[in-house]
Amino acid sequence: MTDDSAEKTAIDGLPPLRAVIEKHGLATKKALGQNFLLDLNLTGRIARAAGDLGACTVIEVGPGPGGLTRALLMHGAKKVIVIERDARCLPALAEIGAYYPGRLDIIEGDALKTDFAALAGGEPVKIVANLPYNVGTQLLVNWLEANPWPPYYQSLTLMFQREVAERIVAAPGDGAYGRLGVLAGWRTVARIQFDVPPQAFWPPPKVTSSVIHIEPRAEPISVDGKRLSLVTQHAFGQRRKMLRQSLKPLGGQALLDAAGIDGARRAETLSIEEFCRLANARPAAG
Repeated sequence: MTDDSAEKTAIDGLPPLRAVIEKHGLATKKALGQNFLLDLNLTGRIARAAGDLGACTVIEVGPGPGGLTRALLMHGAKKVIVIERDARCLPALAEIGAYYPGRLDIIEGDALKTDFAALAGGEPVKIVANLPYNVGTQLLVNWLEANPWPPYYQSLTLMFQREVAERIVAAPGDGAYGRLGVLAGWRTVARIQFDVPPQAFWPPPKVTSSVIHIEPRAEPISVDGKRLSLVTQHAFGQRRKMLRQSLKPLGGQALLDAAGIDGARRAETLSIEEFCRLANARPAAG
């Protein structure tokens, strides 16, 4: 395991995370995309990146042994709701709940099947999470396609692999620009806050991670998110081809003509506004 000098001091009065993991036998499961973040100074930095937590409920996905959960509570979150699929982690989370009475709700379940808007219950909400690698991208797409808009959440503060984070913030012409960059740029403003090295986790992943902060735009371009997602999927699915070829299943040149876009261009050259025009030019049926 990594050097845990940063957590030898009882930052919040609870045991070091390594001791919690050992006590509850929480060996990570690769199938669940688990990499536990051990450094409580680092989890505190993530909590601070989410801004003022005192007036809102925070929803966290995949808390594991609760390192980030503890930081969110310690940094003043009015209430934290955690969604954990791994039943082995629930006793460790319950101990945190007992330490912060009335401020932690624990839900055993699959985040991909969770109604986040219903959890919010009309209260101000921020979503903060070290997302499991195997579901992080799909969860983000779900949050970006939320309806109605502006959404039920004030912001998303999320950890991804650095490569995925770069795709989320990418602009037209960037090598990383693709479907995620279009969807994120369409409805939100996304910024990478800082990187997290592999040795901050157990087990250490093979890649650097990044914390990204995402805030909704009040009035994004009006377009159906599912259609925009479909158009970008086809356009970037064959990104080396001209758009008249990659978009053939959606109407090809006729679709491009309707949107006023040159069919000889390639996907990475289109602005977000042009992708929205393509999505709006596509008939609702089919």
